[in-house]
Amino acid sequence: MYMSRTSTKCLRFGCVISLSFSASFGWTGCLVDGADVAGETVQALNPTDSNNHQYADTTGTSSTFSTAGVIVQTGPFFQVLGSNGRMCFTCHQIDQGWSITPAGVQARFDASSGTDPIFRTNDGTNSPNADVSTLEARRAAYSMLLSKGVIRIGLPIPANAEFGLQTVSDPYEFASAAQLSLFRRPLPTTNLRFLNTVMWDGRENTASTVDANLLHQANSATVGHAASAAAITADQARGIVDFEMGNTTSQHKDVDSKDLAASGSNGGAETPSVMLSTQLTYLGINDVLLGDYKTGNAFDPHVFSMYDIWATSLTGTGDKETARRAMLRGQNVFNSKTFTISGVSGINDEAAFGSPATLVATCTTCHDTPNAGNHSVPAPLNIGIADGSRRTADMPLYTLVNLTTRATVQTTDPGRALVTGKWKDIGRFKGPILRGLAARAPYFHNGSAATLDAAVAFYESRFGIVFTAQERSDLLMFLRSL
Repeated sequence: MYMSRTSTKCLRFGCVISLSFSASFGWTGCLVDGADVAGETVQALNPTDSNNHQYADTTGTSSTFSTAGVIVQTGPFFQVLGSNGRMCFTCHQIDQGWSITPAGVQARFDASSGTDPIFRTNDGTNSPNADVSTLEARRAAYSMLLSKGVIRIGLPIPANAEFGLQTVSDPYEFASAAQLSLFRRPLPTTNLRFLNTVMWDGRENTASTVDANLLHQANSATVGHAASAAAITADQARGIVDFEMGNTTSQHKDVDSKDLAASGSNGGAETPSVMLSTQLTYLGINDVLLGDYKTGNAFDPHVFSMYDIWATSLTGTGDKETARRAMLRGQNVFNSKTFTISGVSGINDEAAFGSPATLVATCTTCHDTPNAGNHSVPAPLNIGIADGSRRTADMPLYTLVNLTTRATVQTTDPGRALVTGKWKDIGRFKGPILRGLAARAPYFHNGSAATLDAAVAFYESRFGIVFTAQERSDLLMFLRSL
């Protein structure tokens, strides 16, 4: 392994930083060492990290806690196991919520002239046939990765599908029924103890346990994204999954409310009394449809409770106490603000729900896992993110036809349907774990919401939610504190 250093302008923090390059680690991300806000102490990412080391994001800092006691970045997660210089860490950066952000990707492009291991034609370019022979050609070829932090996933229409591809409009002139181009965000490789479904479309759910599915995914990602000619060893897969399962990540500090674990709350970083890593969870906990699998209790919409204690423990009147009260109110908005769900495939057309034309719901109807926010059972939904009507010019558009009814639908990503072949699954995706949101913008599977504000705006538009100005502001404060 060799090391070299260079200086570059950090696109996230607006400062000049020193970046290290190694054959194993690639260009490292930026970090803030013990800072409350971006821009204080910036240095190159260390190969070994302490628990709760703070990394700056757009609204404060995030941190990761490992049950191993320290985040040792030398195991197989951080090793090149394929042929193109990549490792798991290439697309799952600790300072970016264990995903990647456009700012982080752009900094790596500038520092390496677009040759960092993340920039590979098998899935990083808009088309595998893209020209990458010059700097400007690479900038154009990797435009989706640079602008939205999305990786191109190539999947065919299943042979037994209930639908076919009628037409395709691909700005990159590659996609066909044999391989649709799907642009998706790398999911965070942290907080995985809350998972019930692996991958946006659940295509890694081939075994009966999350652990077995993650082991399979560790291998398939290495063979696919890292271009390994052979499967990784069982020990390597085990090392990757054990590392991932030991990590929990959340927002640590907020630029306004400061320490999120203050005044007795269960937000923020891990302390003896604040343990996201030991939050009770299991498949079917607090399920919205059947209730709790183990206790038999009915669904409780009060899913997030980290800041409940602030209702009585906050006594000050300063700026940080004011911000904390806003976060508490935002938590209550998330838990209790009602709106009407209609036209959602996976809810309104499901017999298990009674196929209701409309359903009065809260945010926690679909985000029901306590203090994590994903669904506690596999429940892929089509809320309209991939609808043809929301297509932007940089995305392929697919017109699919039902082989029986001849009905057609336009989508930028068929989602779960490319796994099951079922017409009803077109556009269905899982809801991700919500912790650590601020560190890993943009949002949704395709990165279509650049900010949390844009993500909230989507729900307002899609479901006709009417927030007061106070409710909306408070909700954004809460979401950025996760």
